[in-house]
Amino acid sequence: MALVLDLLNAGWTGLLDYLAAHVLLCLVPAFFIAGYLGGLMPQAVVTRYLGPKTPKYISYPASAIGGFILAVCSCTILPLFAGIWKRGAGLGPAITFLFVGPAVNILAISYTGAVIGMDIAVARIVLAITFGIVIGMIMAALFRQPETAPSAAGMFEQTATMRPALWALFGLLLAVLIAGTLQIDLLTGTVFSLSLPVNLSRSVQDALDALSLTYQGVLLILMLVAIAPVAWKGFNNILTGFNRWTWTALGMAAFTLLLAAPTTGTGSVVIHFTGRFFAELTLLGALAYVAIKHLERDELAHWLWETWRFVRQIFPLLIVGVFVAGMFREITPEQWVQSLAGRNTITANLIGVLFGVFMYFPTLVEVPIAAAFLDLGMHRGPLLAYLLADPELSLQSILVTGRIMGRAKTATYVSLVAVFSTVAGYLFGVALAAW
Repeated sequence: MALVLDLLNAGWTGLLDYLAAHVLLCLVPAFFIAGYLGGLMPQAVVTRYLGPKTPKYISYPASAIGGFILAVCSCTILPLFAGIWKRGAGLGPAITFLFVGPAVNILAISYTGAVIGMDIAVARIVLAITFGIVIGMIMAALFRQPETAPSAAGMFEQTATMRPALWALFGLLLAVLIAGTLQIDLLTGTVFSLSLPVNLSRSVQDALDALSLTYQGVLLILMLVAIAPVAWKGFNNILTGFNRWTWTALGMAAFTLLLAAPTTGTGSVVIHFTGRFFAELTLLGALAYVAIKHLERDELAHWLWETWRFVRQIFPLLIVGVFVAGMFREITPEQWVQSLAGRNTITANLIGVLFGVFMYFPTLVEVPIAAAFLDLGMHRGPLLAYLLADPELSLQSILVTGRIMGRAKTATYVSLVAVFSTVAGYLFGVALAAW
């Protein structure tokens, strides 16, 4: 019974620490970016470059970009992969699309940078795109591609354009994400400080200290709890019309970002307003102006609906994953992790890949698990190998891919991903040591 209570306490403490952290500065914008890509970015913008008549120097990069834009997780990428391959994209570009999509989606990359470090996040982007293209070309060279059916051409002949306002909106969303996560003096430096007239009782202060929570952290947790029912009322039926809950939820989301931007210390009532706060305030104002002035009501509704869909699909899993990661960290002996993956060896990186196969977690959940591995002593090389393999080589993804491509192609693909991920983690670890 004592062990169960310790595990629950560890999971709960980890969850509170997560919800109170500045990670919301990356998660909230990332959800809105994912919603934008799903609701406002036409698929024809990308698929028009994947056709069988498209030169390889265009189709492969387009496949990599398409995987980044059109998918959020492995469960989403598989049917899209099957569709573009069966309809004529060819095995090589389709494989690139399959590999890159779940590996470098905007949510996973921004979250990785905030929780684990930008070195791992940048490595995930560069290596996933590079490996996706190389693995796709190898697969195309090893297996003869079937002739494209005439009826399949339509998917790749569609054209679509995007208004300048939509590109401006996308740029502002990325700017909000960057302003919330970039660690430079211009953003982290204090512009002015403000002392709050707050005097909590000693018992309350001791409770906050025991949980390593600041007043700001408590307010962020309360905001997230309050937003949930408001967002449900405002977004769940947004395609049929807007209501007062919709605008209230958007205002609360913006306020949460601004609340997370300043810095405070544990037990301190002094708020340090940094450059990040004023950058977020300016960008959110510009974002609201462009959205209100230049988006049609249907466009805004589809954007918010897709954002809400991603939040409903992913955030509950993320909460569970963070809770599990806290318990996992409590029961896993550091010596066990350090002995298996504490050094940067080929064997340790291969073990990191095997973790990705047998310990698959949904999108974003792999990040707190990876952070737990890091805390327990895993080397950053094997950690990268795990993060590269986890979205690609889960048992369920392998089984589904086998049904789509057949056993021979699937076995080759799995082998290539395993080898490339192992080598990538090892070389990354070597580079870190040299640096």
